[in-house]
Amino acid sequence: MSGELSEPLTPAEWKVMKVVWRRKECAARDVYEETRRTYDWAPSTAKSVLRRLVDKGYLTTTQVGNCYVYRPASSALQALLGVADALLETVLEGTTGVVLTHLVKNSRLSADELADLRALLDNQTPEEG
Repeated sequence: MSGELSEPLTPAEWKVMKVVWRRKECAARDVYEETRRTYDWAPSTAKSVLRRLVDKGYLTTTQVGNCYVYRPASSALQALLGVADALLETVLEGTTGVVLTHLVKNSRLSADELADLRALLDNQTPEEG
């Protein structure tokens, strides 16, 4: 995958991706069991979500015997950065500063992360417009 995913994840897809990202790879039955236990999903629900994630390019799958093993096609960070890019490109329209301020205020940033953010802001040139 080239880092650019065609479609954003739905809330249900994020739940399944978190399972697969945490496990690095897992059998379909592992996803069925965890989503049943955590979200009270039927196996058919988890199966449908897994299929959509493969179709969208977020998961790869390999058949091993009579079961399927799923692996993330990208990291969780890559997916989150893709969401952020899509948000910047299509949604924010003039509210970027407000949203970034909100994210910073509501995040638990380490001293190093805050220092990196300050340095980034100090070196940023305002957009003319």
